[in-house]
Amino acid sequence: MNKINPLRRLAALAIVGCLAGSVNVVAQEKTAATGTENSEITATLSSNPRVQLRTNLGDLIVELQPEKAPQTVENFLQYVKDGFYSGTIFHRVIDGFMIQGGGYTLAFDKKEVRDPIPNEADNKLDNVKFTIAMARTQDPHSATAQFFINTADNDFLNHKAKNAAGWGYTVFGEVIEGQEVTDWISKTPTGSAGPFRKDVPKNPIIIEEAILLPTE
Repeated sequence: MNKINPLRRLAALAIVGCLAGSVNVVAQEKTAATGTENSEITATLSSNPRVQLRTNLGDLIVELQPEKAPQTVENFLQYVKDGFYSGTIFHRVIDGFMIQGGGYTLAFDKKEVRDPIPNEADNKLDNVKFTIAMARTQDPHSATAQFFINTADNDFLNHKAKNAAGWGYTVFGEVIEGQEVTDWISKTPTGSAGPFRKDVPKNPIIIEEAILLPTE
């Protein structure tokens, strides 16, 4: 068997050691870069305002999109800060469509609201499952305080044209926690109550409190 020259062996080990060190440095640099990117992404995501809706069936957290719907988000947050939603109910629940609330008390008294806001449904946010959008009348620019959460993909509610028939409904955020609570609400038995002939939960679903969460 040929013997390896000791000097050549030492040289080879030194080269391997250098290569290993280089690999470790590159790996550490990649890890650091990835960590930085993740931190930036997390910071971006958490910079959006989040609101917790505490209900008697459980809690929901919605993340809002002020860059996409600035006036709608500002309006919604003002109602939250004013404590407007505390004690209101989900008064309209249609399984496979949406759950609507934020305008009536448990006694079906309609709450006094501020002036309507402009429709921002042309913001390219679609009415897909678990998004939150503003309720309104047939007037496209009549939204005030009431909102709904889509429990299905409702493409027909999206913006199509800037006219009465095509304006659509403004999406301004989505449920990021408590989606199962949304599903529970959507499955609740409904009937007539108060001024409504149908779609009212037989067991009231109450928004006990709406809280603006601190940004991370």
